[in-house]
Amino acid sequence: MLASSPPIDTRLPLFWMSALSKTAARPAPTENHLLVNAYTTHPQSPLLAVTRRIADSGCNLVDTRLATVGRDVSVTALVSGSWDAVAKLETMLAKLEREEGLKLVWYRTGPKPLQSSLLPYVVEVIAADKPGILFQLADFFDQQGITIESLHCARYRAMQTGADMFSAQLTVGIPADMHIATLRDDFLEFCDHLNLDAIMDPMKY
Repeated sequence: MLASSPPIDTRLPLFWMSALSKTAARPAPTENHLLVNAYTTHPQSPLLAVTRRIADSGCNLVDTRLATVGRDVSVTALVSGSWDAVAKLETMLAKLEREEGLKLVWYRTGPKPLQSSLLPYVVEVIAADKPGILFQLADFFDQQGITIESLHCARYRAMQTGADMFSAQLTVGIPADMHIATLRDDFLEFCDHLNLDAIMDPMKY
């Protein structure tokens, strides 16, 4: 009778198991974020100069906004990348500000946290222009615990009558546990008191 062979140990050596464990647990490279604000006077725009430096540094654009307010053009960009890429971009922005005369502000920040408990609603307001309308709108939503996520407002002269008018478009984040019908009634009553024509509707996209 043949002697049985000893069982083959299929387990990895201890040092291999340790190495694999360390490899699996290694976190992904941390993304660093930089918020960049750039300003020029119309018709010049800082968009080309800033986005070129972002691309050359190896960073990625997360979110970008361009606006013309009065005679000034502004670009706001949220940028992400490795620590080295962001540090390189900071050096390039300092050189850009020094050599091309752009007004630049930048600082390290982080990604926007998820806000799944907030419902996006669009608010539009039109009224005869008078001081303090925007403050009163902001104060109303602040007292309700509602965040203003984006805003565009302007003063203009009505083509038909020449009256000075105010318009505002806001995107707000309403807590999911808030009673929408009650909030809408309170908001419309607030607008009636100030003689504002307004609507509040859910964002559909």
